[in-house]
Amino acid sequence: MPASLQTLILLTLSNVFMTFAWYAHLKDMNNQPWIVAAFASWGIAAFEYLLQVPANRIGFTVMSLPQLKIMQEVIALSVFVPFAVLYMKVELKWDFLWAALCLVGAVYFMFRSA
Repeated sequence: MPASLQTLILLTLSNVFMTFAWYAHLKDMNNQPWIVAAFASWGIAAFEYLLQVPANRIGFTVMSLPQLKIMQEVIALSVFVPFAVLYMKVELKWDFLWAALCLVGAVYFMFRSA
């Protein structure tokens, strides 16, 4: 499997864990003290790091650091929008599309010379 595809898959899975670690406690644990939510998030984030670190090491063999960062940001938004809409019940707005188009521009500029 190409390194770029391995990176894409691992970063996507990593971002699923990251998104839940960062935001799910707002829905599921808002009756708990913040320290309980912080430790729960930290536990979830451990799985994120077990995917993110190898993803970046693999990706860095074929991509530059700025390319890896832009890839991660695009993946983060791609994971966050369904999470926000489906799990957190946030209303889908045109702003999600405009933000995605800005990221398409960022991808173009980071990868055009590759």
